[in-house]
Amino acid sequence: MLATVFSAALQGIEAELVHVEVNAGETGEPDTVLVGLPDAAVKESKDRVSSALSNSGFKPPETRTTVNLAPGHLRKEGPCYDLPIALGMLAATDRLAPDRLDDFLIAGELSLSGATRSVRGALAMARLAQRLGKKGLLLPPESAAQAALLSAVEVYAVSSLDQAFRFLAGEVELARATPLPTASVSTEDTGDFADVKGQHAVRRAVEVAVAGGHNLLMIGPPGSGKSMIAKRVPSIMPDPSLDEALEVLSVQSVAAAGSHPADHAFGCRPVRSPHHTISDVGLLGGGTVPGPGEVSLAHHGVLFLDELPEFKRSALEVLRQPLEDGVVTISRSAGKVTLPCAFMLVAAMNPCPCGYLGDADHACRCTPTQVQRYRARVSGPLLDRIDLHVEAPAVSVSELRNAAPGESSATIRARVAAARTRQQTRFAGTKITCNARMTHAQVRRVCAIDRELGDLLERAMNQLSLSARAYDRILKVARTIADLADAERIAAPHLLEAIQYRSLDRTLAL
Repeated sequence: MLATVFSAALQGIEAELVHVEVNAGETGEPDTVLVGLPDAAVKESKDRVSSALSNSGFKPPETRTTVNLAPGHLRKEGPCYDLPIALGMLAATDRLAPDRLDDFLIAGELSLSGATRSVRGALAMARLAQRLGKKGLLLPPESAAQAALLSAVEVYAVSSLDQAFRFLAGEVELARATPLPTASVSTEDTGDFADVKGQHAVRRAVEVAVAGGHNLLMIGPPGSGKSMIAKRVPSIMPDPSLDEALEVLSVQSVAAAGSHPADHAFGCRPVRSPHHTISDVGLLGGGTVPGPGEVSLAHHGVLFLDELPEFKRSALEVLRQPLEDGVVTISRSAGKVTLPCAFMLVAAMNPCPCGYLGDADHACRCTPTQVQRYRARVSGPLLDRIDLHVEAPAVSVSELRNAAPGESSATIRARVAAARTRQQTRFAGTKITCNARMTHAQVRRVCAIDRELGDLLERAMNQLSLSARAYDRILKVARTIADLADAERIAAPHLLEAIQYRSLDRTLAL
């Protein structure tokens, strides 16, 4: 007898329909044959399913059984097909009515005892079920809590194969799964800006960067507080909207092992800080079956790159297109996927290899050639895409001992939230969420300046030898500074402050 169960395969952050076709009672030696381009984990499912059926009180098929995962051209990976294969076997052996399976999309890993374990991509599967018009979704409890965030689909948590069977057989009723609770950022986890002594210029630059979603580079000697400040950036970021939070969870839920969705609290912006030894694929994404890298895992959040020049040149250069477009397209033999990566880049670096160039208290040991070679590791095109460059000078011992605490993260966060609200009102009805994501046409409309300010900007562009890309980015930053000041139009102070944040373009290129 033939039975069909509907499941899904992940392609990037989207899911595609998979028909799990189980045909039992075939002539031949008793065996289970898996076809349909399965990977090793899927091939092993026949042993897990056999033990799960036995330990759940069911008898595995005693005839030759063929399991086909269609479509055959789509590679199937992971243990998420255990539960649909087991239910398909029960339907193919007349213990479950096949028509009971038509209304649901089903996925789940099975333990040998028959208990279910979580799978990746629950939210993508929920969106697929909605597009297909399915009645609901059957998933393990942890995965069901993620999928339940999409309220348009009925999601049911099944903790075992036996429970799933009895629910589909109409023997028990299940309540709809409870969605994941929404979390919030705590300064106990991120630290508070009140802990930062001095560094007023850096604190201001960070506030401007977060208010507009701009990229930021901090340059200073060791111990000047660059990493300390970067770790506190999440404490002043506004909470994501529901759509943003769902996008973040979509990426997190399809991430490979090591970036499990449980590691990220729903409703918080992600913060990623990869080590400088990371590979190009680890940063951008990829693999045999293309998956998200650090740039996508930082979507709607922060990507912090400490010791920027220590990263491989090739790894840094792959950031160019994601920083510009907010999406990355990865092509591999197994297929092509487009992943979102609208992140805020926060980077930190020393001014020279020894770190003490320009420090009044420490002598620099580097030669001019060494300094030039060190700074050349950050290419001009990449630097061009970083909106704010700010120097973080060393803090004296007297400042550490006597400086009064700075503004708290809560105070700065309130100003940032007000500026973001103005931007959301300005871009209502579009996909733009902050000033940094404005298109060229929107810059011309939203960041219009008079002739006098235009002449000022032209002189600065010529003196600093800035590119046309930097022209737009200066105007975007000026618009953010005006938003923080609750100003309708960009004024001279706003533009001058935005220009000064580009002053390191020339010094880093020397």
